[in-house]
Amino acid sequence: MNEEDDKMKIEQYSLGIGDRFGAEGAAQLRALQQAASLGVQIVPVWNKSNREHSIIGTSPGDTRREADEAVKACGWTGSYYVDADHIGIGTVDRFLDSSNFFTIDVADFIGKTAEGESMAQFLRAMAAYKGSLKIPGLTIPVTVSNELLEGIAWKYLAAVEEAGRVYRHIAEAKGEDSFVPEISVDEANSPQTPAELFFILAAIARERIPIQTIAPKFTGSFLKGIDYVGDISQFTKEFEDDLAVLAFAQERFKFPANLKLSVHSGSDKFSLYSIMHRAIKKSGAGLHVKTAGTTWLEELIGLAASDGDGLLAAKEVYRQSYQRYDELCQPYLTVIDIDKGKLPSPEVVAGWSKEDYIQALQHDQSNRNYNVNFRQLVHVGYKVAAEMGERFAKLLRECRSAVEENVTYNLFERHIRPIFIGEGDGGEQRHGKQKNASSVAQTT
Repeated sequence: MNEEDDKMKIEQYSLGIGDRFGAEGAAQLRALQQAASLGVQIVPVWNKSNREHSIIGTSPGDTRREADEAVKACGWTGSYYVDADHIGIGTVDRFLDSSNFFTIDVADFIGKTAEGESMAQFLRAMAAYKGSLKIPGLTIPVTVSNELLEGIAWKYLAAVEEAGRVYRHIAEAKGEDSFVPEISVDEANSPQTPAELFFILAAIARERIPIQTIAPKFTGSFLKGIDYVGDISQFTKEFEDDLAVLAFAQERFKFPANLKLSVHSGSDKFSLYSIMHRAIKKSGAGLHVKTAGTTWLEELIGLAASDGDGLLAAKEVYRQSYQRYDELCQPYLTVIDIDKGKLPSPEVVAGWSKEDYIQALQHDQSNRNYNVNFRQLVHVGYKVAAEMGERFAKLLRECRSAVEENVTYNLFERHIRPIFIGEGDGGEQRHGKQKNASSVAQTT
């Protein structure tokens, strides 16, 4: 076995799964097994952020246990990963023992100024690219000027240097070939242009970070638990351009051959799935999509469908979420867009049947009772369920059949099929085909 074979290398297709309460690992893994039975191999990446652990009171070791137990229960024989999701130097240590995939988040360093000598060295190294840079797959060459390079360095160089600091910290603790590194720059204020992404990758290469996935910023809004809001044609161009830049940079800078895009907050972005599918099939590129968040909503739908105490608990989650709106929404203000005036009162919801509750919550855009504001508020209200403690855990066990059916169906039919297989509704037929994605946030 050569040196390259000793390195941990994530496969071409991977899916970020996991869930708030660590109860749905097997149900999610069965969705990936369904894909495998159709000849499409997708590896699971269990992910849960430090923020979510803190809110719920769990630890990274709990996510590792969920993954290991699901793999054993389902007889999964392929690779699987546990992601330290959106970590920085201040939070990474608690994930070192349990994780073998690290999403390095440098959002707080984007726009900060790197040291003068670092800037000068980077600009000297990149001077060779000045002029017209032709990247295969882009219709227009990139014009590289001093002003362009200086602007990119001012905006991103310090962030990449911080990523290098975090990467080396992990590598020293775990060994540099024993984990998958990802860098997230998806929380920039604006989408990266092809030139910006190329030179970000150049800076990453200079830091000697052997990234296998990178999460860029795309146009539009990737809000929690709802469809894409933005210009679909512009997203299509950006996604295809980013694939082209990654392929060119991988060869130019000698990144791992499996370098691929990572799409964050990928849950329920139904209007984008066919676009992503066509692009990766045409290019032969890999793809990583994070979808963990909406599993919690499928649990709640399963409880409501079971009626009785399950429905009462689902209503209680909404009542408290409504009353604690500011507290629960505060951590997610950049990734939700709720019109409070279109939220039903807890008193109205208290009188709902199970069908009423499900129709308001379930992401079916063809259903006139679907309420995108209700769904977003419940999405961030998982802290209420966590505070229910054993009551909520007991209901998940008692309603296991309904919950697991929802979780597996949601992941396979609504996500895996349209993204990786290229068939199924992808939220378009069953959930209402959306031609103008910018109208989603106004849907009630």
